[in-house]
Amino acid sequence: MSRATRRHPQKGKARKQRQARPAAMNLSTSSIKRPPREPAQGRSGLGRMRPRWAEDIISELRKVTWPSREDTQYLTIVVLIVASAFGVFLGGVDMFFNWFIENTLLR
Repeated sequence: MSRATRRHPQKGKARKQRQARPAAMNLSTSSIKRPPREPAQGRSGLGRMRPRWAEDIISELRKVTWPSREDTQYLTIVVLIVASAFGVFLGGVDMFFNWFIENTLLR
């Protein structure tokens, strides 16, 4: 189930209901004026000047489930081993093709 579906499960029904309302009842969100946001209490001078997008990023990062230190160390070791093995494999293939070219085509 997508995030949009979870947030608006009756999207199709809501459209039908909006069309059924009288014209005076239809208010678009663009016509509603929002009051300016109040600065958060307890922030320093630079914190009050933080743009909205930065606050959104920080709030999303707080929702992230970060891996534990042990998981991070284990996965780092796995990546290093796989990258080293693949590098050795590609180095071997390169040395083979270098030997093959020198002994067949350049003679």
